Amino acid sequence: MTTAAAATFSIELIHRDSPKSPFYNHSATGIEPSDAVSRLVPDTFEYLMELRVGTPPISVLAIADTGSDLIWANCVPCTKCYRQTAPLFDKRNSSSYRTEPCDSNLCKALSSSACGVGRSCEYHYAYQDGSKIDGVLATEDLTFYSTDGSPLVFSNIAFGCNYQSSGSFSSRTAGLAGLGGGAVSLVSQIVPSLDKIYFSYCLVPKSDTQASSKVIFGSAGVVAGSKVTTPMMVEGSFFVLRLEEIIVDGAGSVPVPPSAPGLTTGNIIIASGTTINYLPADVLSSLVQEVSRVVSLPKAADSEGIMPLCFAVTGEADRQKLPFITFKFAGEASVSLSPTSIFMDEFSFAGAAACLAVANSGSGPPLFGNMAQQNLHVGYDLAIQAVSFASADCTKL
Repeated sequence: MTTAAAATFSIELIHRDSPKSPFYNHSATGIEPSDAVSRLVPDTFEYLMELRVGTPPISVLAIADTGSDLIWANCVPCTKCYRQTAPLFDKRNSSSYRTEPCDSNLCKALSSSACGVGRSCEYHYAYQDGSKIDGVLATEDLTFYSTDGSPLVFSNIAFGCNYQSSGSFSSRTAGLAGLGGGAVSLVSQIVPSLDKIYFSYCLVPKSDTQASSKVIFGSAGVVAGSKVTTPMMVEGSFFVLRLEEIIVDGAGSVPVPPSAPGLTTGNIIIASGTTINYLPADVLSSLVQEVSRVVSLPKAADSEGIMPLCFAVTGEADRQKLPFITFKFAGEASVSLSPTSIFMDEFSFAGAAACLAVANSGSGPPLFGNMAQQNLHVGYDLAIQAVSFASADCTKL
């Protein structure tokens, strides 16, 4: 086994309902009798990234989230954690686990920290969706594989051990991998040691639970071919872009104000850990009007009251009436979203509906979520601070 050196490596992203997940419920398939039906709720769609934590390494399926920084897992005993299917991480079984002191630089890099028992570094994180975690910061070894199959060990990586967690986390989720721009993110801690300060991912469609995709760190992940590129700014943990307008195919365009709450350099965060898009109320209202102009389907309601525009659909012919919508970012970077990437299926006793997968960002910053990034190869060039998008069949990348 080698230590980290200039190289590239990839991590397979596993949809939480994929048979490749060790927590996949095989009895809930159509092959075996089952009446279990789960309604899709906007905050339950995530991509799980396999982390191999500790010595010996233990597999932890964690949400891949470019909108946050801390890497964490729920740890033994964690009596006040959300219910998860996987075993809790037990630090006692890892010879490389080290509690981080509260006066260390890593502790000071956290957005919210304090001195705990024995001067340990304790943290409290609150996410935009209302989820919360509390725990102790440590350092750990993380083991990955390079694209040629060689193991790579990254030592002394900042790692959060939760003793309390709550919120909208799936029971199959055992942790979170912060891929944001903060000092304690996975990206910030490992990419500088590779051959290129770059990472990318390609998310398979949410409906394809049989497939998987990858996060690739280093030069092997560079987005090639026909692509568009837009400037990227780093604000704390966030990768921030400048969205200029939204164009509805067959209708008009909606201009987007250059500033947004909580942001100073751009107006939207690209967030792989968030499902739908969030836009300011005025922009959302105008977008709803433009989409309504070109869709000749009966209106329906989102039972959760989150998405403001839904249409009743009875089959594929109805879905063909939904428009493509283009998000135009700075630098003439137009990203065209097919209906499957911008409309979310909702199911209720009233029947099926297709809802525009956009909600009001309220007083928070706007977000470009993972649903809109399906079948896009998305690359982050940290050296020149730019994000590239290219249409791709993510099942084959």
